[in-house]
Amino acid sequence: MTDLLTVARLAGVSRATAARAFSEPEKVREATRDKVYAASEAVGFRPNYVARQLRTQSTRIIGVMLPTLCNPLFSEQLQAMEQVARAGGYSLMVATTDYDAERESAVMENMLRQRVDGLVLTVADAQQSACLALLEREPLPVVLVHNPAAAPHFITVSVDNHQAMYQATGRLLDLGHRHIGMIAGPVQQSDRARLRYQGYCQAMTNAGMSPLPLIEMAHHTRADTRLLLPWLGPEQKLTALICSNDLLALSAIGCLQRQGYRVPEQISVMGFDGIALGEMLCPSLSSVVQPQQELGQVAMESVLGLIAGAVISSRRLDFTLRQGESIARARF
Repeated sequence: MTDLLTVARLAGVSRATAARAFSEPEKVREATRDKVYAASEAVGFRPNYVARQLRTQSTRIIGVMLPTLCNPLFSEQLQAMEQVARAGGYSLMVATTDYDAERESAVMENMLRQRVDGLVLTVADAQQSACLALLEREPLPVVLVHNPAAAPHFITVSVDNHQAMYQATGRLLDLGHRHIGMIAGPVQQSDRARLRYQGYCQAMTNAGMSPLPLIEMAHHTRADTRLLLPWLGPEQKLTALICSNDLLALSAIGCLQRQGYRVPEQISVMGFDGIALGEMLCPSLSSVVQPQQELGQVAMESVLGLIAGAVISSRRLDFTLRQGESIARARF
């Protein structure tokens, strides 16, 4: 069996340097790391991480818990996190929860048993989260993404959901829309959706309009035509819909078009997230754009900083409004 000494000799470095290239790659020059890795590949050497974990009490694994990977927002965020973690010599343990609080607790317990070195989480409701209550008692570096409503001692990385939806609603008001509705998935499963609805309500109130009740769908990313059509009849006659995420907005556009409504001529639709898919369809989707990759990068850099003992603060990242073809000036 090939050993580390063989790798070190082939790479032209000491055994200690070769060992450090695997155990603490961030402390080894990139050129030296590359030589060690090339040598290990050439001779078929694989470092014994289990032995290293027992010796150092560190797994070099970061646990990542996300609601879903079906939404490109989370998958792009995850890709950015993996790149930052890999550059720092860490691997990821990834699990999804489908916005289920019980599932969150089960995932969290499993990650703690696996002795992850840190956690990056997105929970359904940070103010009523059993897994966050559990982490209150665990001396483990934790960073929350998209959960700004968490207790202040948790480090969070997010955009201002309230202000973002306030501005998005304001864009529709500027286009002359007065009958604006908002749709979202199960609001009790998402503190972000509640903050966004509050932003919508404030924008409507400040403009002298009465905010409408939230049009709540059974699923976070699928619109239900039966729940949507009553808001388009003669009593309500909405001229614009603002949606809690882009996939729900795209689904709503599909529902509307199948019922014969023209978007945006008869009804405007605004999304939230800014996923690339929204720009590829016709009409292209107007949306609040979250910095998807930056969210992942900052979150992973933050948890690695906490692991290293650095002082890390919560971050609120910038958002933008993307002008697509799915909104237009109100015609009536």
